[in-house]
Amino acid sequence: MKILVTGGAGFIGSNYVRNLLNDAYSGSTSYEVIVLDSLTYAGNPANLDPVRNNPKFSFIHGDILDVNLVNDLVASVDAVVHFAAESHVDRSISESRKFIMTNVVGTHTLLEAARITGLGKFVHVSTDEVYGSISEGSWDEQCPLLPNSPYSASKASSDLLVRSYGRTHKIDVSITRCSNNYGPYQFPEKVIPLFVSNLIDGQNVPLYGEGNNIRDWLHVDDHCRGIHKVLEDGRSGEIYNIGGGVELTNRELTEMLLEACGVGWERVDFVEDRKGHDLRYSVDITKISNQLGYHPQVDFKQGLAETVQWYRDNRSWWEPLKNRS
Repeated sequence: MKILVTGGAGFIGSNYVRNLLNDAYSGSTSYEVIVLDSLTYAGNPANLDPVRNNPKFSFIHGDILDVNLVNDLVASVDAVVHFAAESHVDRSISESRKFIMTNVVGTHTLLEAARITGLGKFVHVSTDEVYGSISEGSWDEQCPLLPNSPYSASKASSDLLVRSYGRTHKIDVSITRCSNNYGPYQFPEKVIPLFVSNLIDGQNVPLYGEGNNIRDWLHVDDHCRGIHKVLEDGRSGEIYNIGGGVELTNRELTEMLLEACGVGWERVDFVEDRKGHDLRYSVDITKISNQLGYHPQVDFKQGLAETVQWYRDNRSWWEPLKNRS
């Protein structure tokens, strides 16, 4: 099977491509992969270096807003796994237009290509943030979409477009909604790599408000494993939550990172809370577990320790990105 992976030079997309071509998923050596990435600030060609010479890999530098390019690429593949997105909430508050263009119009461009070419399978990678905030319990896939930031609103909009193309044009679409990801190769504006790289460099870290916001943490390997299960066996038109089952306040996460870096709370600056900051995210993964046999496999403490060590060992990867950002 030949697949087009959009945003495949980013954090999650590149992890999926590396794992797929390195046969981390049973039988995945039968896949050929074309990566399409516009290489914005968060897209890094170095993320794909481990598979650069794989004969089943090819890379196209281009934009999902380029109709002619997208039509040609989608016509040449059997499936699309769509990661490409603007994803940083703070940036969406100050630069919302980019999020609408990439996340909404870009997704529409891909869906139109899928309609025109009769694509076999379309997997749309989304986020739990489309549900808004939940004070107790967990969201299942039937919960309403109540996004609270321009980022999550743009992702909710793209989710609805994907669903509509499945219903109207009978495209085989599936949507995944993940909780907060962590792991190697994550762009250092996100909380874990930002905090770790700051602490390694002797700098303080910014903690929003009192640090009471709660997130469910998911290792990127587990996320990509779930996505691949959806690609192979996901039911047409279905939505699948993918979570890690580890809920922590931002304060608890910060404490773990301080301990891992051997420093104390004097290195934390409590800063003004983010506008519209959602208090808690929590996804119910019963559906993907029952239907597709997905269960998170990476122990959080071990995964976090290995992630911290990766950033210690790979300054040459993250330092130029922080300087550029």
